[in-house]
Amino acid sequence: MEQEIDTNLLGEQIVKKLKTIYDPEIPVDIYELGLIYDVMVNTDYEVKILMTLTSPNCPVAESLPREVEEKVKGIENVKAAEVEITFDPPWSKDLMSEEAKLELGML
Repeated sequence: MEQEIDTNLLGEQIVKKLKTIYDPEIPVDIYELGLIYDVMVNTDYEVKILMTLTSPNCPVAESLPREVEEKVKGIENVKAAEVEITFDPPWSKDLMSEEAKLELGML
C-alpha cells in the first residue's frame, strides 16, 4: 500500500525553504516579499511554483528561479520541482507581507 502524502506538511516545508531565499537587492526573503504566487503539490511529490520577479528586468531573472527549483528539489520526498515565472499580475509593494514592510521601514 502506498504511503498517503501529506500535502499540507510538504507545503509547509516548501514555504520554510522558500523563506531561506533572499532577493539580492532587498533584505527580505522572496516569500515575504510576495514573489511567490502559488505552490502546487501533487500526489507524486511533484511541485510547481508560480512566482514573479520585482521587475521583468530583474538582475536575477535567470538565477533566482533556478535557485528556487534546486532548493525545493532538495526537500525530502520531493521528486521534481518546476518554477514558472509570470508577470500577471505584476509585482507591487502591496504584495509584501506586513513583516516585510516592517523590515523595510514601510509601516
